[in-house]
Amino acid sequence: MDPALFPRGLAIGFAIAAPVGPIGVLVIRRTLAHGRLAGLVSGVGAASADALYGALAAFGLTFLSSVLVRQSGAIRLGGGVFLCYLGVTTLLSQPAEQVAAAGWQRLGRAYLSTVFLTLANPATIISFVAVFAGLGLAGSHAGYASAALLVLGVFLGSVSWWLLLSGSIGLLRRRFTVTGLRWVNRLSGAIILAFGVAALVSLL
Repeated sequence: MDPALFPRGLAIGFAIAAPVGPIGVLVIRRTLAHGRLAGLVSGVGAASADALYGALAAFGLTFLSSVLVRQSGAIRLGGGVFLCYLGVTTLLSQPAEQVAAAGWQRLGRAYLSTVFLTLANPATIISFVAVFAGLGLAGSHAGYASAALLVLGVFLGSVSWWLLLSGSIGLLRRRFTVTGLRWVNRLSGAIILAFGVAALVSLL
């Protein structure tokens, strides 16, 4: 087992999570609306899905990988519809003057929704296969311990990005008025809806 794989995994996980996309917009909006914990839990959901796809690539589970890629159209369809739903509900939601404490049910929904949305992009697994192949870990021949260490690094690297993002946005929440939060809802809802429409159009 190569200990250097862990920091590599951290870097890969951070780099995969950092680009702004529908999950990032969702985490920002939830942090502003429901607090840093809700934003972080949403990000951890995305990190969990990244780790799952990374594990499929690292452990050489080619059968499952190929099934996901073959069914990518149906999976993306579900993800696109869900993004459109989230976009519309976010557009229509009314902000609260004070951040309400996020209960376990809300946190559970936040986690599961971002897991689903991240898994709804099966092409992600192709990226992991390419990166892991470059590191010599795109299969079980590389050793299960090394693969597990790399996947752990990917997960924690992704979580570190979401912790940084939700923490930074949480510090700015006090500066937003109710009117400002209403515009945040409108803007983030429109962006999420646009991502959903783009996902559905891409299937054509």
